[in-house]
Amino acid sequence: MQTKSHDTTTARGREAEALAARYLECCGLRVVERNFLVRGGEIDLICRDGKTLVFVEVRLRSRSDFGGAGASITVTKRRRIILAARHYLAGKPECDCRFDCVLLDGLDEERIEWIKNAFSADD
Repeated sequence: MQTKSHDTTTARGREAEALAARYLECCGLRVVERNFLVRGGEIDLICRDGKTLVFVEVRLRSRSDFGGAGASITVTKRRRIILAARHYLAGKPECDCRFDCVLLDGLDEERIEWIKNAFSADD
């Protein structure tokens, strides 16, 4: 059974991803997939930036007690994103790709931080 807190967190996460998607689209990217999930990993948004495939991690923090949104992207989290990206790319034609992060400290479009090439598959 899901708790009310979990439901609220999930809804805020979806809202953050939708806000990030709109922001990236306004910046010229095209969202091609949302919430790509495989065993052991997930990618919030997969976008195209010209010919480059962009795997985007969206992080929302409403409090900074334990660091901002960027501090929550741990080595383990990066490995899970990379694992999911490898699954997504399997069997597809080779293309350039990168890993970006969209950080939100609150659900405010004015407080979005977009980090291109935040990490690499070699991290």
